[in-house]
Amino acid sequence: MAPKSSPAAKDPDVHKVERLSIPYSTNAAAFGSDVVAETLSALDIPYIALNPGASYRGLHDSIVNFLGNEQPQMILCLHEEAAVAIAHGYAKVTGRAMAAAVHSNVGLFHATMAIFNAWCDRMPILILGATGPVDAMKRRPWIDWIHTAADQGAIIRNFSKWDDQPASAGAARESVIRAYWMANTAPCGPTYINLDAEVQEGKLAAPLPAIDVKRFMPPVVQGPSADLVKKAVDIMTAAKRPLILMGRVSRDEADWNRRVQLAEALDARVATNLKIGAVFPTDHPLHIGFPATFATDDLIAAVKDADAILSLDWVDLGGTFKAIGSVPSATIVQVSLDQNLHNGWSMDYEALPPADLFIPAETDATIAALLEAIGSKAKPKKPHLVREHPLKPKPSPTGDMAAADMANVLRHAVGDRKVSLTHVSLSWHGEFWPFRHPLDYIGSDGGGGVGGGPGISVGAALALKGTGRMPIAVCGDGDFMMGCTAVWTAVHYRIPLLVLVANNRSFYNDEVHQERVAVARNRPVDNKWIGQRISDPDIDIATVAKGQGASGFGPCRNAGELEKALNEAIKVVEGGGVAVVDARILGGYSPATAAAMSRGKADRGS
Repeated sequence: MAPKSSPAAKDPDVHKVERLSIPYSTNAAAFGSDVVAETLSALDIPYIALNPGASYRGLHDSIVNFLGNEQPQMILCLHEEAAVAIAHGYAKVTGRAMAAAVHSNVGLFHATMAIFNAWCDRMPILILGATGPVDAMKRRPWIDWIHTAADQGAIIRNFSKWDDQPASAGAARESVIRAYWMANTAPCGPTYINLDAEVQEGKLAAPLPAIDVKRFMPPVVQGPSADLVKKAVDIMTAAKRPLILMGRVSRDEADWNRRVQLAEALDARVATNLKIGAVFPTDHPLHIGFPATFATDDLIAAVKDADAILSLDWVDLGGTFKAIGSVPSATIVQVSLDQNLHNGWSMDYEALPPADLFIPAETDATIAALLEAIGSKAKPKKPHLVREHPLKPKPSPTGDMAAADMANVLRHAVGDRKVSLTHVSLSWHGEFWPFRHPLDYIGSDGGGGVGGGPGISVGAALALKGTGRMPIAVCGDGDFMMGCTAVWTAVHYRIPLLVLVANNRSFYNDEVHQERVAVARNRPVDNKWIGQRISDPDIDIATVAKGQGASGFGPCRNAGELEKALNEAIKVVEGGGVAVVDARILGGYSPATAAAMSRGKADRGS
């Protein structure tokens, strides 16, 4: 199981940044951490995002001086939350886990929000941590004691898929292989390996026997049974008003095409959601309304009207049904494996939905099986009016900007370029932007907190290098400031990225909450801004970006200034750089977004 290199790890711009000062190589693993590093290499993991720490200094040395920082290559981050978020964003594009490393219990504490995001988003990450020495007699005074926990994995066990603390080099190799395999097997999620410092730094008494890691990670595709497929086909083909709720599916283009074929074969209306990402063309005649984070009027009307509903692992199916005020009369077919991850601590499984036919299988495998089974039962194609999503005229170059104006200027600025929205702010609405490819938009942060947008976007941009797509992150100002140190990592590793900050100078969603409470209690709403506004002083976001080596633009207070800044920023990104643009927008949401949020009672956000 010798270390090997992959094309992804040898991106010329990323890899040339941190070459070894003194080349070093060895033919065989000599220490426990060498075995771990060798296993990571054998798994074809191209990158490991990390914030340094002494607890895994052995592994750090092995990656550098045993593997030559080739595969995986280190991606240095300024915060553990950014390290895990970058791995999360990489997985959202590729569907595969990269690695992240966090330092002892303190680093794991820092990383918890990002791990929770990946857990809720059902995204694979291999997280390596460290502790110890577990043997108390070998601990250094003070620091080794406060950075050692009796059961470190317990910190995240309720929102990770599996964890282990191996006690030997051989056990560590097996744990890493198992963790990677489990992370990438549906339903996906983060896994964690806690490496004892003594195991890492101890010399091997004898070489471990060579193994072929692929034999220990058999591909697992959990498809549906033929009987359940037949029942689902009978239900959906007999329906007069079928509806498909497109939930968690892959970013694969072939799978995307099959989803379109299924909708057309059933002549079924389709709903999508901004929590998930681009899963179906939003300007297809069968797509209803526009995707949003919360249930829209269009979605509610479609659910009420449907006589059969096919849910493809739709996020919060029960909550969507509650939004209509009653259990739908439609026959419901639910396809999901999500129940395999439900536990008694994290309530991310949402409300319990009704289902008349439940198919415990992967969504894309089920779609393929349904298509094959439908065959001649496919409904004849009906003439549909073309559902256009035209580019609206530019807004007035002067005057205040709303979120819709900001999005309009951005769409004009990018023109015909292929772009991937790696994140959108809470003020964003599906009407702003058409999705015509699975990489047009990769979805939300998963956990509904604030601060994940920058790191996830850097990870997505890393995965998008060489695809010809321009990564664009639209982050709220609160989200950007919480996670802004990820910008340095993008600049350092030459990862092109455009960040547009939708800056309303407030945690505005909480102003909406305070207004709602004030109205309910017959108290003054004019005080809703207190403890919410990010002003006095206004944050100079362009300077924050410039201080980390990025190109900063703004503040842009109107559409004219924003258009000029975006044109310059796009040149920077096309030249391989990182650009951050501060767009000063009004507080508030579009009427459709505001109505949906009121029903969904959104949590905090910018």
